[in-house]
Amino acid sequence: MDQLDASQHAFRVGLPNPADALSTCFSTSYAGIIAFMAVATEGSFAKAGERLGIGRSAVSRNVQKLESQLSTRLFLRTTRSTHLTREGERFFENCNQGVTHIVDAMNDMLDLRAGPPRGLLRVSSSVGFGRKVVAPLLSRFCEAYPDIAVDLMLDDKAADFAAEQIDVSFRDGCIEDSSIIAKQLVPMQMALCAAPIYVQKHGLPATLDELAQHECINLRSSGGRVFEWEFKVDGHLRKYLPTARLTFNDADLVLRAVLEGHGIAQLPGYEIGDHLARNELVMALRRHVPDDRGHYICYLCRQHLPSRIRVFVDFMTEQIRALNLLCLDDFYLDSPKGVHQA
Repeated sequence: MDQLDASQHAFRVGLPNPADALSTCFSTSYAGIIAFMAVATEGSFAKAGERLGIGRSAVSRNVQKLESQLSTRLFLRTTRSTHLTREGERFFENCNQGVTHIVDAMNDMLDLRAGPPRGLLRVSSSVGFGRKVVAPLLSRFCEAYPDIAVDLMLDDKAADFAAEQIDVSFRDGCIEDSSIIAKQLVPMQMALCAAPIYVQKHGLPATLDELAQHECINLRSSGGRVFEWEFKVDGHLRKYLPTARLTFNDADLVLRAVLEGHGIAQLPGYEIGDHLARNELVMALRRHVPDDRGHYICYLCRQHLPSRIRVFVDFMTEQIRALNLLCLDDFYLDSPKGVHQA
């Protein structure tokens, strides 16, 4: 049995681990209580020393220090036997309750790591991706893992894992936070698009400079910031904040306004793929679409990951990658069927 298995076994049977580093760094009372519990359980100082991996004399010294600290005699010792005093029996009963709670707490943590997935999972996501992609998959996840409860929070600002007690977060764009583990699910496709009715009246921009001549529709974040449009020009990222006739703080309202022909907007591929397939939208300036963005699933640490987080990350990774989110390559650039290309 290796050290980790021995540690887990010792806690599961309700006895301290001989290799427990805590016994060397806690106060005298901790070492004394551990020695006391071992002697009371084993019935002798020698057997207690074997169980704890220390000498009999060290066990005796720790118990004596504890007795001095408590000003109470805990054991009646003779050359043939060791018995608890009445005070020792009372102290053992009280300490045993604490040990039981500690053992239960340890076993609960071990079960969270290696046992069946269970417990509450707090998940955050950007509003659009969470509503369109993540939320529809949750019913299937809950069917597969009925002992996991999911709390999904939609917000376009980056989640604060510590302050908000977030287990998993879905993020879009470029991840520059080195304190988290960010696993790319799929590349993030952004496209400038318009409805055919808008194209028939106004045409489509052929260059970035022509954007100023068009009716633009902007998206404002929950924090009040208007999202900039991003393009790739000669291998470099170029950001553009259009003067908008319409601005919304909800991505669905931006999409609806575009579908109704009120203007053009830059929208993610997962939002517009179905509309492109039905010829309800057309793309523009595809050659300038940035190719360094992604949809990510994020969490804090790979080590000691609870099983509920592990299975959720694996499930969502498999399911999202199976979706047709990289759909923009399937459609003709800058012109829908029956619409003259500008």
